Amino acid sequence: MDLSVILFLALLAGVGLTRLIELRISRRHQRELSRRGIPKQIDPQFRWMVFLHAAVLIGAGLEVVLLRRPFLPALAAAMTLLLAAAMALRWWVIRTLGAHWNVEVMASAPLGIVTKGPFRWVRHPNYAAVFVELVALPLIHTAWLTAILAAAGNAWVLRHRLRIEERVLHADPVYRATMAEKPRFLPKLF
Repeated sequence: MDLSVILFLALLAGVGLTRLIELRISRRHQRELSRRGIPKQIDPQFRWMVFLHAAVLIGAGLEVVLLRRPFLPALAAAMTLLLAAAMALRWWVIRTLGAHWNVEVMASAPLGIVTKGPFRWVRHPNYAAVFVELVALPLIHTAWLTAILAAAGNAWVLRHRLRIEERVLHADPVYRATMAEKPRFLPKLF
């Protein structure tokens, strides 16, 4: 097995480890919010979100190993920079949201609306970062099939997730007044 493949598989394992750390943080935040009387919203599509993230990690590894995808240094460098930027944005979101952040939908708006950090410019910076991560990660080692399926799968999952999340968020009049006019994913440049 080539060194690039070994390093790519190690990267996939590292990203998988960060996802497990995020789940632990999320569960801690869920318990804290539950103690404060904030209910978790039912999201029947959540299992598909979890499946998608796991499938990208497994699929990218299998695609590279079984289909012998080439390592293209220029593509790898560009995608590694994109992945690092997306991961930095996601951790900025997690830090900014504090106890509000978790992987499930919870109506935490009554505890205060977060308008600092990346939320100064957009309503859902985390979803933009996740999209970039799910596409950039497989492309680091030219797993283009996984990247395409990840983009399509994420669009489908996100469509359902946003329907639930925005219904919950926009039910709070303070959230509506503060955030409704901001774009969802990308800031307005002008």
